[in-house]
Amino acid sequence: MTKLVISIFSFIALFSVVTATAVTQFDFSTLTLSNLKLLGDAHLNNGSVRLTRDLPVPNSGSGRALYTKPIRFRSPGTNYPATFSTFFSFSVTNLNPSSIGGGLAFLLSPDFDSLGSAGGFLGLSDSAAAGFFAVEFDTLMDVEFSDINGNHVGLDLNSVVSSEVGNLADVGVELKSGDLVNAWIEYDGSTRIFNVSVSYSNLKPENPILSLPLDLDKYVNDFMYVGFSGSTQGSTEIHSVEWWSFTSSFDSAISPNSGSSPPPPPPTVVFMNPAANSANSAKSPPPSLPPTGSNSASSTSQKESKSSSCHNQLCKQGPGAVAGVVTASAFVFALFAGGLIWFYSKKTKRVNANKSDSFASEIIKMPREFTYKQLKQATKCFNANRVIGHGAFGTVYKGILPETGDIIAVKRCSHSSQGKDEFLSELSIIGTLRHRNLVRLQGWCHEKGEILLVYDLMPNGSLDKALFEARTPLPWPHRRKILLGVASALAYLHQECENQVIHRDVKTSNIMLDEGFNARLGDFGLARQVEHDKSPDATVAAGTMGYLAPEYLLTGRATEKSDVFSYGAVVLEVASGRRPIERDANNNNVKFGGSCSNLVEWVWGLHREGRLLAAADAMLGGEFEESEMRLVLLVGLACSHPDPSARPTMRGVIQMLIGEAEVPIVPRAKPSTTFSTSDLLMTLQDSVSDCNAAIITISTSSSEKSFDGGDIV
Repeated sequence: MTKLVISIFSFIALFSVVTATAVTQFDFSTLTLSNLKLLGDAHLNNGSVRLTRDLPVPNSGSGRALYTKPIRFRSPGTNYPATFSTFFSFSVTNLNPSSIGGGLAFLLSPDFDSLGSAGGFLGLSDSAAAGFFAVEFDTLMDVEFSDINGNHVGLDLNSVVSSEVGNLADVGVELKSGDLVNAWIEYDGSTRIFNVSVSYSNLKPENPILSLPLDLDKYVNDFMYVGFSGSTQGSTEIHSVEWWSFTSSFDSAISPNSGSSPPPPPPTVVFMNPAANSANSAKSPPPSLPPTGSNSASSTSQKESKSSSCHNQLCKQGPGAVAGVVTASAFVFALFAGGLIWFYSKKTKRVNANKSDSFASEIIKMPREFTYKQLKQATKCFNANRVIGHGAFGTVYKGILPETGDIIAVKRCSHSSQGKDEFLSELSIIGTLRHRNLVRLQGWCHEKGEILLVYDLMPNGSLDKALFEARTPLPWPHRRKILLGVASALAYLHQECENQVIHRDVKTSNIMLDEGFNARLGDFGLARQVEHDKSPDATVAAGTMGYLAPEYLLTGRATEKSDVFSYGAVVLEVASGRRPIERDANNNNVKFGGSCSNLVEWVWGLHREGRLLAAADAMLGGEFEESEMRLVLLVGLACSHPDPSARPTMRGVIQMLIGEAEVPIVPRAKPSTTFSTSDLLMTLQDSVSDCNAAIITISTSSSEKSFDGGDIV
């Protein structure tokens, strides 16, 4: 209740400031279809704006997405330009890694209807006569346009030949990596300084990649349209804008050119991400699909028109009139706040009186709530032909939402009490997580006794299927990118969340692949949240044999180090093309060589014999860099170390994979670990094996003991 009151009065204060400065505010998630104009190949896709088409065959095309209302960038009759800043997150993925690119650009244009050519023109303009201002992110080195390489940022002033260029490799960014890239573009109208910063991190870099003096008034009209442009050139490159915030205003400082105060600020349009106002950081909120409908757009237009008219009248009457309006507005909102508080208190009493609806209260803060009818229709009544996978506690269906055409994955949880518990765990944890390498939860449904979770559908399925069921072997560059993506997701869960998240079921079948073969870790049914630096509680061991750390099997206490062990098994699986525990058609264990029936043990044995590269997947046909393969295998062994304290952190793993840190010395012989056989048997008796038994081999001080097991919970 106290938080609500504080929020309301904070909003009143914010409203007073906004009224006084005549600023209108928006953010990316509130834009409607009528606020965006999409030209050429541009289209919406699951909450992001895609500037180019996701075609499996090479294509040359361009697209543009613009905000529909013109924004003032220069005061009328003066040379005084607007101050503006924008923050956006974007990704460039390529369905064919050997395909050459195109690129995308942030754009200010006086033209609302035309679209430039594909290829090196980036959809901007074919001639300087059209006039535009753009910051390009180019993935194609084109000699015609004096490009320095195929991975640069450039300032384009009425020309696609950049006047200033920065090499993105200098800041550690590779546009074609498929990873989410954050960009900050800022212009100060009083000092005439222009800055561009680029990073993978949500923290804005201290030093911009481009910084220069710029007279913006030479390159803009009084009003310009704001948006993005992108293109391909004989490629399968996909350019997605995942989040966008934009602020435009006129400073109260004296214009350096005119020597006098600038005219009163006209109404300006703001796409605002509140976190983007921080001097050193801008955290990108989760992108969400713009709601359809035109009512909000027309209402906004009317409000802006009225605001402009009122502003002109108030300017004539002096600052006292402005203060009066602000005071009156604050008073009105105070009355509204009082009514809202009364309504909220009444509603709270009703909710507290209905304890039986505690389930709904648990998830009311989570993503969108779907109706059962919607999901039943999307999955064709949960048709068996729509089944795309089976999780530990439910079945996953492919669905198509009729109202939007979006393709989704619907997880239908089992009806057991355990299934409900896992559902609540998954929903409460993943609903609060935001990372480019996690499967995004779109929403949920709890009706008719059914428990349903709705996720983005990953078009390339699971890593497990890509490794073992695909017609062609997964290329080595894809495998390395996937391993880096999973490491990034686990580092986020372990070290960057408010509460640490232990996944407890890291395996290839829980790693999904999007259209660009980027890894998305999913299935949080077994995950647990713990406070940082707190010891986790002991539980019954859960997960899948072959991925489980030996100390976790013994104690039932999952830690970030047990996740690291599971990741190590995934690394070795991806590098070798072999499952952690191989079985033949009769469910018998298949030996890798010698007496080993466990992948981790087998790779340790090859390392001991000095034949580590023999573990490389034969299906790759030698198409990999030996140094990269050796590095990946050593990382896998380091993560699979029997001693949890000797395993690296996931942040350390990332540094190893990208070459920023050395892999710790991995002993040739696997260090021995002593377990009590009775303790091990007691632990396994507390576990429940599923019907698909597997074999796990645990080294003891005296001999090797093999036990039947599988997915245990």
